Amino acid sequence: MDTAGYAALSRQVGLRNEIRVVANNIANLATAGYRQEGIVFSEFVKDTGGHPSVSMSRGEVRNTSFTQGVLTQTGGRFDFAIEGDGFFLVETPSGERLTRAGGFSANAQGDLVNAEGHRVLDPGGAPVFIPPDATSLSVSADGTISADGQLVGQIGVFAPTDRTDLIREGGVMFHAPGGFEPAEGATILHGFSEGSNVNAVGQMARMVEVQRAYELGQSFLDAEDKRIREAVKALLR
Repeated sequence: MDTAGYAALSRQVGLRNEIRVVANNIANLATAGYRQEGIVFSEFVKDTGGHPSVSMSRGEVRNTSFTQGVLTQTGGRFDFAIEGDGFFLVETPSGERLTRAGGFSANAQGDLVNAEGHRVLDPGGAPVFIPPDATSLSVSADGTISADGQLVGQIGVFAPTDRTDLIREGGVMFHAPGGFEPAEGATILHGFSEGSNVNAVGQMARMVEVQRAYELGQSFLDAEDKRIREAVKALLR
């Protein structure tokens, strides 16, 4: 395969990765707290010492969108949403993780947990406790929780030290290797849910665009393969 073939092949690999990312975005249109992903393409150019340079593209780095999702009032007793920048912090077997999905519940011990049963943490990193016998529950904008008129705790809201370091885990969970800190200016809404921030129309259009680009690249590779085969046959005659 010549230089043009390798360049086209590297482009195909990147486009295939983007198709997978866009398809995953579309599949999560209705997933609460989901953050849209995109692919960042880069180019590697090698100097071949006086000969034509070789250019290869890469499409492996994923970029996450942190735009606000649509806030919907559910009235749920343990439904929470963050308006502004910030994440809830949950305790998992792999360590503390950040998430925007605030559809919580209370376990048998009274701890506030997410859908996977991981405990939600307060600003100090301790589990948030809700008295099981509480008849009324109110939550202020800063996450302070009152049960039957008594202060019982606070839901923590955190921001990663470096957003570019975030590693997605399990769809709506993020690992922050660089650490995190209390978020500034974020508001917690009680009885609300934040939807996915996926731009449905934009992602559908992008899927069509990427598929067409991939098909065009594949046509080039097929034609190039045919040309090489015919050249080899001609040399062997």
